[in-house]
Amino acid sequence: QVQLVESGGGLVQAGGSLRLSCAASGPIFSFNVMSWYRQAPGKQRELVASLTRDDLINYADSVKGRFTISRGNAKNTVLLQMDSLKPEDTAVYYCNAYYGTQYWGKGTLVTVSS
Repeated sequence: QVQLVESGGGLVQAGGSLRLSCAASGPIFSFNVMSWYRQAPGKQRELVASLTRDDLINYADSVKGRFTISRGNAKNTVLLQMDSLKPEDTAVYYCNAYYGTQYWGKGTLVTVSS
């Protein structure tokens, strides 16, 4: 059974940085895509960044130049380095992995104070 576990969320002041980590476990050797989504209160879940098996990267316009997605050292891990954080980045951040179907983590809360 596939499990995704996020870590690294917390409270940070505007302009600060956080790094999120997602570790996937289970019987899948390599996911097609690993992504980060976020959902702010009262808003729909949105894609933040994605990384394909072939190292293609996509960012939401709102985070370009501030966030960086990358692979972790362990297999099936993905990181999200978030710099120059803004209050509007406050959300629950979810790790997502795709291999024939979507897999989701439980989320980690990021709060950016002004």
